[in-house]
Amino acid sequence: MKMAYETILEGLTLIPLKHYGVALLLFWVIFMYKFLEFHFLDTLFRGSPVSLTYNSASEIYHGVASKCRLLHGRYMPTPWLSSPHIQTAFLNFHGRPPLVDYTRKLFHASDGGTFALDWLKSSDVLGGSTYGDDETPIVIVIPGLTSDSSSAYLKHLAFSTAKRGWNVVICNHRGLGGISITSDCFYNAGWTNDLRDVIKQLHQEYPNAPLFAVGTSIGANILVKYLGEDGEDIPIAGAVAICSPWDLLVSVLEAF
Repeated sequence: MKMAYETILEGLTLIPLKHYGVALLLFWVIFMYKFLEFHFLDTLFRGSPVSLTYNSASEIYHGVASKCRLLHGRYMPTPWLSSPHIQTAFLNFHGRPPLVDYTRKLFHASDGGTFALDWLKSSDVLGGSTYGDDETPIVIVIPGLTSDSSSAYLKHLAFSTAKRGWNVVICNHRGLGGISITSDCFYNAGWTNDLRDVIKQLHQEYPNAPLFAVGTSIGANILVKYLGEDGEDIPIAGAVAICSPWDLLVSVLEAF
């Protein structure tokens, strides 16, 4: 047995180093392309077509989506950031988020739970409001799995929205944003009670203000589930779900 291993090692030493270098380079390219989805060449030369799934009779599609040229073009990210995983890491460490000064209000749920509502009003960014205080549109943001108002992408979203004259409130999940858990119930992709209670209270406090909702990742799943549960009986003028995990079982399995 020892002689066999010695023969193998001796044979390996006879292989030129440049062959090992080529093999290592090939392995690295396959790893980057397959596992990190670094589709550099596709991005550099032709991009990826935007895929739309919609009801051909939908009034929303014909009134909004059909007129948005970005949805009918090709996705062309920065070539060296073509991997979605690298994009996430880059934004986290080098996102250069704008400086925002939230106004925090604690929301106390009926079951004893506590979570933070972080506000960024248009007047905080513009120094004045285009609308009356009671009529300024409000965008309710539901963050992703481990995100809160301090996340770079949410600061970008809040600042850009407030800059356009709308008020923004980020509905942090229970246990995030520096708020301790005060109940036996935690948040999850199917927990819509907190969002429902927040929307109900905001509608009561600002009855003349149009309410909009934006959910990202697991927040998008919560938002879509809430919309499906309550149907048209909601005070929401519009909603956007970004990167919603449609199949939670598959998403969890892929995460591990």
